[in-house]
Amino acid sequence: MTPDRIVRTFVDYYRERGHLLVPDTSLIPPPGDPVLFTTSGMHPLTPYLLGRPHPLGRRLVNLQRCLRTTDLDEVGDPTHLTVFEMLGSWSLGDYDGSQSLRWGYDLLREGFGIDRDRLHATVFGGDDLVGPDTGSLRTWGELGVPVELTGEENWWSNGPTGPCGPDSEIFVWTGQTPPEGTPGTDDRWMEVWNHVGMRYHRHDDGRLEPLRQPNVDTGMGLERMEMVLRGGRSVFEGDGFEPWVRTVSGLWGQEGESLRRVCDHLRSAVVVVGDGVRPSNTGRGYVLRRLVRRVLTTLWRDDLSSSLSDLPPEPLLHTLDRFRQRVDVGDLRDLLCEEERRFRDLVQRGRPLVSRTRSRGPLTDQDYHYLHDTHGLPRELVDGLLGGAG
Repeated sequence: MTPDRIVRTFVDYYRERGHLLVPDTSLIPPPGDPVLFTTSGMHPLTPYLLGRPHPLGRRLVNLQRCLRTTDLDEVGDPTHLTVFEMLGSWSLGDYDGSQSLRWGYDLLREGFGIDRDRLHATVFGGDDLVGPDTGSLRTWGELGVPVELTGEENWWSNGPTGPCGPDSEIFVWTGQTPPEGTPGTDDRWMEVWNHVGMRYHRHDDGRLEPLRQPNVDTGMGLERMEMVLRGGRSVFEGDGFEPWVRTVSGLWGQEGESLRRVCDHLRSAVVVVGDGVRPSNTGRGYVLRRLVRRVLTTLWRDDLSSSLSDLPPEPLLHTLDRFRQRVDVGDLRDLLCEEERRFRDLVQRGRPLVSRTRSRGPLTDQDYHYLHDTHGLPRELVDGLLGGAG
């Protein structure tokens, strides 16, 4: 199943049930939003989840590109991505969580053809403030899907304050053996869909207040769903990464974790640039700069002559098309190459500085702070290329 077919299957299913398609938005939130990037499909809908009427009504569906810097250090494994696409459905004070789970189960079984035996759910088991999510427990029991009760893993929030509530995550078995264990005991259970019962508002003091309008918010990672439906074990086997994997492995001989990290960061950098971000030392521009420099740090560990100027246009064009962005490929390549030039200059200036500092002994936290704050040399660069660790 291709990504486009997965999207059509998902959107058409919800349209048949009265949901209207919400256009996707940029990774850059609107002015006044303190978050650097759009992190989830619900992010652009926050005012409507808090009660403002949405012009398209109370049942919505969409595909939204997202970026999460919180997962940056985990990128390199088979399933985490910096930039990804998320399919979502919403009930703005309309139907309840039980209905959402029933539709979700039906779509996975009938729309995507996943056997019931390969499904497992997790449900919020309660804490000191809120009891267990008995509605989700009862629904999964009626559908014959096994459930694992958890704590904070099944409590969703968009930050320390704001809308939140219990969620139920749906997992699919990806192992080559019959299903065994639970999502908490066996990582062959892959999470593909989260259904959030957004029922509360958390205040600064931690107090929970029921929302006047209880909502349902669901999110399905497109790349993970493609992996599951294809029977793969890595999101990097999908259509969105095929040109990158082929190019990066062919050009620079990368493999395994390094290959995945370089592919993810280059693809993410293209999407960030496509939404109008330019490299800088602060904010969104620093995230972009860090992505490019992490790529170069990985490549230069093997060969200092590796250069982004060798990238062919194919993976760049493929990504811009996938994320519906209009950017001149020549300008994009020039931007990446200019960042490479700046970084190469920094590495050349930094090597003697780190060498002199190390001559006094192993680097301390104070040394790392000095190299970063005074000379702009982040710790990952010092350790990765300049011989700082040890």
